[in-house]
Amino acid sequence: MQSVNFCKEYMVFSNGKEAYDNLKKIILNDEKQPDVILLDLNMPIWDGWEFLDEFIKIPNEKKIHIYIITSSIDPADIERAKAYDFISNYIVKPITMDELKKMMF
Repeated sequence: MQSVNFCKEYMVFSNGKEAYDNLKKIILNDEKQPDVILLDLNMPIWDGWEFLDEFIKIPNEKKIHIYIITSSIDPADIERAKAYDFISNYIVKPITMDELKKMMF
């Protein structure tokens, strides 16, 4: 296993609802927002789609790059992701070092 210096800070949430609630609070309180969200589609409580559908309703001027990171190779999921114009990429697990490096800016 190789490590990558991908970021200085990160947040981890165990389900889509928890992620939404915390990120909404950060955005509405004008706190430091993430530059990137790595979103798994298969999460408990709210899945990735439920998170996305609610997250896009939060008023926010900052562009946050959202990468779907999933084990799903279902063509319907891939097509559905294309309907969200703010999704930066759809990546099937496992994620490679090259894919992580492409996310850095």
